[in-house]
Amino acid sequence: MEGLRLRGITWEHRRAIDPLVRTLGLFGSQHPTIEVEWTCRPLSGFEFTSVAELAKVYDLIILDHPFAGAIAESSCLIPLDDIIGADQQDAFVGSSLESYRYAGRLWAIPVDAACQVAVSRPDLMAKLDRQAPTGWDQVLELGQKATRSGQQLAIGLRGVHSLMTFLTLCANLGSTCSLDPHQAFADPVVARRALALMRELVSLCPRECLDWDSIGLHEAMVARDDLAFCPAVYGYAPYAEQDVRHPLRFHNFPGPAGHHGSTLGGTGLGISAKSKYPEAAKAYARFAASRKAQFAFARHHGQPAMREVWDDSDINSLYGNCYFATRSTIEQSWIRPRYNGYIRFQEKAGSLVETHLRGSLSEKLLLDKLQRLHAKGIKSK
Repeated sequence: MEGLRLRGITWEHRRAIDPLVRTLGLFGSQHPTIEVEWTCRPLSGFEFTSVAELAKVYDLIILDHPFAGAIAESSCLIPLDDIIGADQQDAFVGSSLESYRYAGRLWAIPVDAACQVAVSRPDLMAKLDRQAPTGWDQVLELGQKATRSGQQLAIGLRGVHSLMTFLTLCANLGSTCSLDPHQAFADPVVARRALALMRELVSLCPRECLDWDSIGLHEAMVARDDLAFCPAVYGYAPYAEQDVRHPLRFHNFPGPAGHHGSTLGGTGLGISAKSKYPEAAKAYARFAASRKAQFAFARHHGQPAMREVWDDSDINSLYGNCYFATRSTIEQSWIRPRYNGYIRFQEKAGSLVETHLRGSLSEKLLLDKLQRLHAKGIKSK
């Protein structure tokens, strides 16, 4: 394996690329004959680009767990059942590890963990003389007070992020959306309740909220001085670091029925079945899943998946106690559908929910379209 080079791809944000690049020296000290070159792409590419296509070019792929069904059917990645030992089966927060297990095989190892949580601007909350809400009624009350004080709530609802908030609210209200395209997509009563809550929230946010994804939401809360609180977004812990203009703080999801039901996010590391160097790639995967690497990721703007890192006081001190503050939510989060074809559904359904929130699609027509789209079980390409 002398002089070999692995090519990897992740998404473009310091949470994603920095921990991978800045720990290459540590990996190299353990495996001096293996080089790794990381490339990044926009968040939208991470959310929708076919893993099978990426596997033609890259050895190491950072991916989202809903791709698991398409991966299993295409066999574009190498199963990684031998990477995670028996002593590591409970080492990762929430369902981070289980989310990459599909059709009896493990298709990726968790390197990053996330779910929808709440985020606040402490200085603006202090001006409102309010603590972070712990329930949805408190969220709305805060929004009304913020409006009277020249501030607003915030959320990111562009495309797929509209769908993710809808899924989280449905799950919190007692009925997760279906994992099987042969079953009804959503309980209609719960779905209508979730949409009503989202419409009310949008009325308390700037209209730009429909243009923001998760990164855009965090960037806006840091840059603007009128966005006090967001109740549901895929949290980015680096925005709590001290080098940020106004460090944010993260909180458990304040759902109508408690902290449960948040939609799991995070990322996993997969290995292309076309890699010329599968054993070298597996060596990197073992490294990425190790305790030493997970702690190192956290010291370089990463958002690790290992439970021990989330529970570490020194790591939490770097991120405003983000992991302590959201641990309950991620432990009660749920795994999105992963059937082959779900990614296409997710892309189209997100646009439909956003269109509804913009007032251009009725609630009835939206729910009808979501059900028909889900029932098609469109195959991923």
